[in-house]
Amino acid sequence: MLETLISTDRSLFLFLNGLHCSLADPLMYYGTATLTWIPLYIFLLYAIIRRYRWQSVWVILFVILMIFVSDQLSNLVKDWVARPRPTHDPGLTGIHTVHGYTGGQYGFYSAHASTNLALAIFLIMVMKNQFRFFPALILLWAFFRSYTRIYLGVHYPGDLVAGWIAGALIGWLFGLACTWRISRQIPCTAVYE
Repeated sequence: MLETLISTDRSLFLFLNGLHCSLADPLMYYGTATLTWIPLYIFLLYAIIRRYRWQSVWVILFVILMIFVSDQLSNLVKDWVARPRPTHDPGLTGIHTVHGYTGGQYGFYSAHASTNLALAIFLIMVMKNQFRFFPALILLWAFFRSYTRIYLGVHYPGDLVAGWIAGALIGWLFGLACTWRISRQIPCTAVYE
C-alpha cells in the first residue's frame, strides 16, 4: 500500500513538474519567495489593524506564534521521516528546476504548504466577512504558493497534501484561540464609564 502511494506520488510529481515553460519560470521562482509577498502582508496588516484597532496586537501575536509552530513542526517531521526531496532523490532524473534551486535535503512535509494554508485559514476566521471574495482569494494564494514547490522540483504532491492537512489544523486551532481571546477583551471605553 505504502509503495503504491509513493509510486503514485512520484508519477504525479513528474507529470506536474513536466508541465513547465520558460515564461512561467520567473513567476514560480519569485512566487515561492516570501519577500515577493511583502505588499500583500502590509495590506493584511492594515486590514487587521483597521478592524481590530488595539486588539490587533493579539492577532499579530497569534500569527507570529502560529507561523513559528507550523514551520518548526514541519522541520521536526522532515528530520524524523527523512524523505529526500525530488531534487535530492538519486532515482529521479530530468527534474525541472529554476536557477539551480534544490532546497534542503528532506521534503516531507512542506513547510510552505503548511504555513501558507495555516495563515489562510486563520485569516478567514479572523477577518470574517471583511471582503466579499477574501476567502477564495487567500486560499488561491496559499495553493499557488504550494504549487510553486512542485514546479521548482523541491516537493512531491504528497508533501503538499500533508502540509495542507497540518496547516489547516494549525490555522483552525490558532484561529479559534485568537477569536476566543479577542472576544474576552474588555473594550477600552468600558474602563472609563
